[in-house]
Amino acid sequence: MSDEQQAEAEQVDEEVESGIQDGDFVRLAYTVRTTDDGDVVDTTSKEVAEEAEIDVDGYEFEPRVIIVGAGHVFPEVDDALKGAEVGDEGTVEISAAEAFGEYDEDDVRTVSANKIDEDDRYPGAQVQIDGDQGRLETIIGGRARVNFNHPLAGKDLEYEYEVLDIVDDREEQAAGLLGMYLQQAPEVWIETDEVEEEQVVESDDDDEDAEPETETVTVEKETLYIEATPQMTMNQQWLFSKQQIAQDVIQRVGVDRVIVQETIDGGMGGMGGLGGMMGGAAGADIEEAIEDVDIDADELAAELDADEE
Repeated sequence: MSDEQQAEAEQVDEEVESGIQDGDFVRLAYTVRTTDDGDVVDTTSKEVAEEAEIDVDGYEFEPRVIIVGAGHVFPEVDDALKGAEVGDEGTVEISAAEAFGEYDEDDVRTVSANKIDEDDRYPGAQVQIDGDQGRLETIIGGRARVNFNHPLAGKDLEYEYEVLDIVDDREEQAAGLLGMYLQQAPEVWIETDEVEEEQVVESDDDDEDAEPETETVTVEKETLYIEATPQMTMNQQWLFSKQQIAQDVIQRVGVDRVIVQETIDGGMGGMGGLGGMMGGAAGADIEEAIEDVDIDADELAAELDADEE
């Protein structure tokens, strides 16, 4: 390598080191479209989704926090982000093979209709056959044609992005990570707690069979608190992967532990309201209370007299 080429390579390395690096938390706005027909696959823009006539109800459209190099975006996008600066924009071409794979005719199979729930026996239904997810194409008699290819298999993609910010605040980092997993970021905060724990005491005893001695000590632990929402408690990914999600957040954000708390407000709703209704009825005229619940008082009195006899 000539001196000039080496100088250029060193300059490129310096430029890369000066920008975004692996492990950085980045707030990203993006829109992903199919290359051939421009169909919107995913977007952080509500306006783009509405223009594409995508149902926006119940979905939060806002920039996403991702970790560069952590597999949160396509590898080609990760490569484009390394060395980038806040405010940079770009479009990355992603081949079908690198996106969701090539379309495979062998992944379109005919199966017995008995393997499909009766409520899902219609074209377009998402079904699970022998552990594989697929889309029902046709069903005739006792046979069903199911496509096990990913819906975007064989599609080249265009990933248009803008780097909005580098996120250094750890609470924002945690909220962004959870939002990526759960599609909705819960309220989070970090506190330093004093926690009692058992620690092994070093002993001068050379007996290898001796039971280790322990003592209770008070230590400080950084705790990430998560305020659970009803949506979060019902989220399937959270229900089945909360341990893995929490461990990822602990590692990435650098806290000692995670505590999830759920707040239930008091008031007249739920069982509290039911208790109030029952308490009110106890102090009221019994016949009026019975009329309120649509029960014939005379019939009830006759049944009670019969029981006493």
